[in-house]
Amino acid sequence: MVSNCVFCKIINGDIKSDVVYETKDVLAIRDVAPQAPHHYLIIPKLHIPTSQDVRDPSIWANLMEVLTIVAQRMGLVDSGYRVVINCGSQACQSIFHLHLHLLSGRKFGWPPG
Repeated sequence: MVSNCVFCKIINGDIKSDVVYETKDVLAIRDVAPQAPHHYLIIPKLHIPTSQDVRDPSIWANLMEVLTIVAQRMGLVDSGYRVVINCGSQACQSIFHLHLHLLSGRKFGWPPG
């Protein structure tokens, strides 16, 4: 755990969150500032600053497994969804603890803004 990381604090239970699914390695929560009607964050419990820092491919497998379970449980599969991973400041990563955004419930444009 990194003491000044908001996601580490959520994982540790120091900050309340709306948990929608959890495994021993991954936490899925509702985003507090949603950018779509359905906006969930899929977060590894191990503190990894960015996607570039992942060394164990099983982390990706665990994240994607939880993401697909959440998409199914929330009824997002038929209408579709977008998965976003921001890596670094230039890509608008604001919390440096790896996380995936699962967004659905509206039409998305391409390319993203």
